[in-house]
Amino acid sequence: MIRTRIAPSPTGFLHLGTARTALYSWAYARHYGGQFVLRIEDTDVARSTQDSVDQILASMRWLGLDYDEGPIYQMQRLDRYKEVVDRLIAGGKAYHCYSTPEELEATREAKRAKGEKTLYDGRWRPASGKTLPAVPQGVLPVVRFCNPLDGDVTWNDLVKGPITISNREIDDLIIVRTDGIPTYNFAVVVDDWDMQISHVFRGDEHINNTPWQINMFHALGAPLPQFGHCPVILGDDGQKLSKRRGAVSVTAYEDGGYLPEAMLNYLARLGWSHGDEELFTREQLVSWFDGSHLNKSPAQWDPAKLLWVNAHYIKQADNARLAQLVVGQLARQTTSLVVAADSRLEAICALFKDRCDTTVALAGWAGKFYQDVVPDAEEMTQHVTEAVRPALQMLAEKLGACIWDKPSIAAAIKEVLTATGLKMPQLAMPVRVLVLGTPQTPSLDSVLALFDRQTAIARLGRT
Repeated sequence: MIRTRIAPSPTGFLHLGTARTALYSWAYARHYGGQFVLRIEDTDVARSTQDSVDQILASMRWLGLDYDEGPIYQMQRLDRYKEVVDRLIAGGKAYHCYSTPEELEATREAKRAKGEKTLYDGRWRPASGKTLPAVPQGVLPVVRFCNPLDGDVTWNDLVKGPITISNREIDDLIIVRTDGIPTYNFAVVVDDWDMQISHVFRGDEHINNTPWQINMFHALGAPLPQFGHCPVILGDDGQKLSKRRGAVSVTAYEDGGYLPEAMLNYLARLGWSHGDEELFTREQLVSWFDGSHLNKSPAQWDPAKLLWVNAHYIKQADNARLAQLVVGQLARQTTSLVVAADSRLEAICALFKDRCDTTVALAGWAGKFYQDVVPDAEEMTQHVTEAVRPALQMLAEKLGACIWDKPSIAAAIKEVLTATGLKMPQLAMPVRVLVLGTPQTPSLDSVLALFDRQTAIARLGRT
């Protein structure tokens, strides 16, 4: 069975690169009818937080990346890691190293001075006929993996094709720290083995870790998963997006008014393609994502393109759903404003969604119907002139007497235009400025019909 996983570290928010990797792993598993696992790699005890875990889980829920197993926490598996470490040591495939940080740094400095690679010198690595140093008192050891001294590590990467790295380029990796906590490269091997992970998609910053991991899989006699290393996502400045530099959390995009289907669509295309298709559903992505057509080159994050995609999905969205999202956005913007996601707000969303690329923008329009607006002084001077004031007063009177629906409001506007000889823009633009604070809106009768009659007439009267 195809089994993939995503394994974020809870040392901060789920950033866009990890979200994309999660999407690819999820889509691959779903395409082949496999399973998708969520693992929380929390062995960095000093930096891992529950807030980060909560944010990761919230991001996965928002994106709709459902998982079949998990969340599985590494810190709850320490006994299993110790069992495997003891097995490696007993088999001569790992050993205790008592070198202090100061000794290691001194060795590295000496190698640098000679122009040599600063690899571990193997002083505590057991070997036939070798006499090890005396164990120093009061020094807690780490455990190192006996990496093969010769030969190459080769794998056929799902994204980049064949990759070969010489074992002479890597050294005996620390797999357990002095406090007994396993390091990333060891824990991930044991986890992927135990969880029967068949395919690993991850960022290409992990390529240099892969030889160690492959060698550990072999040392354990464990089946080897297939690896696919996806290129990084670059920011506007051409530098890599990361939690520590330039990236924004997934939940920040939710707060910023983006729809999850837009984010999934955009993330999927940010390193993968299916012909020239730019817009597609979640179901289409699952149908098409067979692991091929993944780009080998870095992708460029394009905020304008994401807004374009989001605008498309907002136009397609159900109005009742948009009303619920707008209520949330209005609550964030003005805590004192209480708005119901009723049929009126749904109608407002239906009228304005074609003009919006985020639900924040949609909430900006909707808010004008529920709280007072202050027209811009310059707009007032330009559009609400002495010449048009009599027409505005006449319109207010007719609106006060007509049936409050779109056809009757349209008829009232037409009567005023006929009586005054004004053209529609000459009347409509000042009405819009007074009522909504802007000269550009959808059709005037549609806008006014969504207002409370007395509110609209009162705003018209502030000339």
